[in-house]
Amino acid sequence: MKQLNYKFPGIFVREKRKGIYTINAIPGKRVYDERLFKEGKTEYRQWDPERSKLSAALTKGISQTGINEDSLILYLGSASGTTVSHISDICTKGFIFAIEFSPRVMRDFIFMCEKRKNIAPFLESANHPEDYSQVPQVDVLYQDIAQRDQVGIFMKNYDKFLKKGGFGLLAIKARSIDVTKKPKQIFKQVMDELNQKTTVVDYRVLDPYEKDHAFFVVKKK
Repeated sequence: MKQLNYKFPGIFVREKRKGIYTINAIPGKRVYDERLFKEGKTEYRQWDPERSKLSAALTKGISQTGINEDSLILYLGSASGTTVSHISDICTKGFIFAIEFSPRVMRDFIFMCEKRKNIAPFLESANHPEDYSQVPQVDVLYQDIAQRDQVGIFMKNYDKFLKKGGFGLLAIKARSIDVTKKPKQIFKQVMDELNQKTTVVDYRVLDPYEKDHAFFVVKKK
């Protein structure tokens, strides 16, 4: 194995196989149906770009994420924890505060968090950051929420929790914002809105891995 890129600690590629991998923090355990394999005493988990917007963005060549081994991360929309689990593998000296609104999904997510000691789950709405105000200032804000006001929710949390110099990672689902407009129109609208309030440092459309999705990276000055 070798590191994918010096900008992305904790993410690896294989010499003769496509795909990206993280070191499994809980050897022998899968979070979803990902492939596991060992090299020496180290076990790796394949990070499926069709199951994770962040993996899709990395596969499409995103240039920066801001995620390091000691990062504090606020994750909005954790769902059952596919992407969170891989970030947990990377942030071996950091911590993830994970917000999820669905009680049914949260039950499954909590089982994963019990095994991984660097994740704290919150059953809250990301649209009400005051309800989890105990979360400290973070290095990275990540959002993957399929709601109409995706940018508005992101900016509420950006203003309250993200440190200066921190990175915001925003997965946009175009059809959740407006089904009457083409995704390209939605992505341009989001780009313009973000650039009015922060600095977009990278952007990728996630097709073919995630249809009608795009991924934005911003940096807080």
